[in-house]
Amino acid sequence: MLTYLLIIFGLFLLYFGGELLVLGSVSIASKARISKLVVGLTVVSFATSCPELFVSFKALLSGSSDIVFSNVIGSNIANICLVLSITAIIFNINITKKTLKLDYSFLLISTFFVAFFLFFNNKISQIVGIFLLFLLLGFLIFTILKSRKEESESKNELEEAKDISVFKSVFYLISGILLLKFGADFLVDGAIDIAKKFNVSERIIGVTIIAIGTSIPELVTSIVAAFRKEVDLAVGNIIGSNIFNLLLVLGATALLRDITLVDSKIILDYGVMIMVTVFLGILCVLTPKYQLSRYKGLFLLTMYLIYITYSVSLI
Repeated sequence: MLTYLLIIFGLFLLYFGGELLVLGSVSIASKARISKLVVGLTVVSFATSCPELFVSFKALLSGSSDIVFSNVIGSNIANICLVLSITAIIFNINITKKTLKLDYSFLLISTFFVAFFLFFNNKISQIVGIFLLFLLLGFLIFTILKSRKEESESKNELEEAKDISVFKSVFYLISGILLLKFGADFLVDGAIDIAKKFNVSERIIGVTIIAIGTSIPELVTSIVAAFRKEVDLAVGNIIGSNIFNLLLVLGATALLRDITLVDSKIILDYGVMIMVTVFLGILCVLTPKYQLSRYKGLFLLTMYLIYITYSVSLI
């Protein structure tokens, strides 16, 4: 009974954490003259990737390197096929040409770049981890500088965001991050306790329960952003979070020690992640306005359900 209560409490914290995170980040964006898309790609993405980072640190130090890989891979698949699909079902998403050309392209490059080291070395070494972190740093600096040079965005800001002071904005942002962190902890720990009762492997736990659990901050944040008509924030959150998972989570975790691949089935999961990432770009390009419609969202969600069913069948 206590485990189920922890899961419910975790969901409660995640919801309010997402609310505060969106409100604080939008306010900071308007005050700092940085677009909401960039805030989604940077501040919000880092915050919603914190659960993956904390889980990966804990898993590697506990000797469970497969959970590190399956957590990142499963979370990236869930972000596109679960989070983005549900967000699109709620509110049609128009992805700008600039987002596809720069941010999505960088995500695609990062996905293949990590694949190269994983497929040929079966590990992410400490040296590769450092390189991944520098690659992320370069992307963030380029993105922020480019945004500051562009024209300030239109005055389509939330009224409540205009009246929030800098202190309150930072307070909301930090509070949102903390609530997301503890909410994810309660949810993931509770889910793992339930999964262990059924003797499920680390890989299955990682790509399903932990991946979905650590993707709930992205889900909550994106849904809240969609309801608030902050579509750029929702899109930036998903693309940025996947970039952070690949470069920050794997890079920072590898600094502790080399992340060695144990279960070869994880290679298949990474292949699915590549396919899903490529497919997202194809879906967006198929329409003149680069729109991710409700029907495309339903299609992505169906793909995710098929993937989860297939993964569980490999137990």
